[in-house]
Amino acid sequence: MPTSTAAPRPAARAGTVSGTTDYRTAFAAVTGLFFIWGFLTCLNDILIPHLKGVFDLDYVQAALVQFTFFGAYFLVALPSGWLIRRLGYKRGIVAGLVTAGVGALLFLPAANVQSYPLFLLALFVLASGITVLQVAANPYVTVLGDPATASSRLTLTQAFNSLGTTVAPLVGGALILGATVPGQSKEAAALADARAVQVPYLGIAIALFIVAGLMAAFKLPRISEIEREAGGEVVSDHMPTGRAWHRSHLALGVAAIFVYVGAEVSIGSFLVNFFALPEIAGMDEKTAAGYVSFYWGGAMIGRFVGSALLRRFRPGMLLGGFAVGAAALTALAAVSSGQVAFWAILAVGLCNSIMFPTIFALAIDSLGPLTGEGSSLLVMAIVGGALIPVAFGAMADSSGLQAAFLLPALCYLYIVFYGFRGSRVKGRAA
Repeated sequence: MPTSTAAPRPAARAGTVSGTTDYRTAFAAVTGLFFIWGFLTCLNDILIPHLKGVFDLDYVQAALVQFTFFGAYFLVALPSGWLIRRLGYKRGIVAGLVTAGVGALLFLPAANVQSYPLFLLALFVLASGITVLQVAANPYVTVLGDPATASSRLTLTQAFNSLGTTVAPLVGGALILGATVPGQSKEAAALADARAVQVPYLGIAIALFIVAGLMAAFKLPRISEIEREAGGEVVSDHMPTGRAWHRSHLALGVAAIFVYVGAEVSIGSFLVNFFALPEIAGMDEKTAAGYVSFYWGGAMIGRFVGSALLRRFRPGMLLGGFAVGAAALTALAAVSSGQVAFWAILAVGLCNSIMFPTIFALAIDSLGPLTGEGSSLLVMAIVGGALIPVAFGAMADSSGLQAAFLLPALCYLYIVFYGFRGSRVKGRAA
């Protein structure tokens, strides 16, 4: 899942830290937030097949879960930056946790009245809180220690984010799927299915409020206002000027983030339904949910392996190679059947591992004082996770679910181009 921005170069450090709190303690506290939003984001992969059955949705309607969730990134990212400038990073983190907690609580009335629009509203509020957390926590991690080791700190936090995405399908499958008791009437079964989300999301809300209280009481180091000088003027990381768009490797990188997040989310969102197809595995939803963890777990493992490979190979070349693998495996899943298609689509998670942080790093390379603006554009491009799954759902409704996997395969082909060629900084030798 999209988790963080790339670390700035030491010479362009994002800010300064004041305070006496041990960096390691603060880092551990903030790293826990990455696990939390990874868990909450991936829980959508269980909600989609569950709500699809509860409300008898087609694939496009079911994809509105991701449309609503990731649409919050596009709509709330810039207001989140304003909020954090007003409140500071610590209070911004607390505000994000509280907002996400309110969103989780809204699942209770949504289940009681069995309203799909109210479920979507709850998801939007929850995702808005996560967006605030991301905008606050990502730059915070980069300054908790030596700038030279910022990348390694981000890699570690991303691994914990992936741990959250790996655990979520197991927990969600156990608590949410299969809530219907045999022998119930159709109406009672529908109500039981709708209310199956209440206990998990009530627990999530309580946990978020507790963490918010702990973070409010915790003495985190403070980050100074992020500013840089360029040509005699002060440029804030949150001040859009439009000049960043003129850097082709950034503009193409924004498109790469858009299609990557869209492809990753589209695959994860419909894996349970894919595994339920008779020609693939014929699994029940609860069993299939356990295998979704293999998809996200592959990304977690791949980040550890990829971090070592990135020290030996050029990032662009490695990104292109991983994207070739993802495109080939996704296409294979779309045209084959049985165990071949089953394991091919799960292996895509391993290929996804390095894509988001590597694309981000390549896209903001050499931007100098425009790094903040470029980062904001890249975060907004996460809206691909809202739009591409809807297109995927439309293809699934018209041509069949398996054929729809050709769409993420095409997305990965663009990332092949970006890795091998589009990520090159103009004026620099290849």
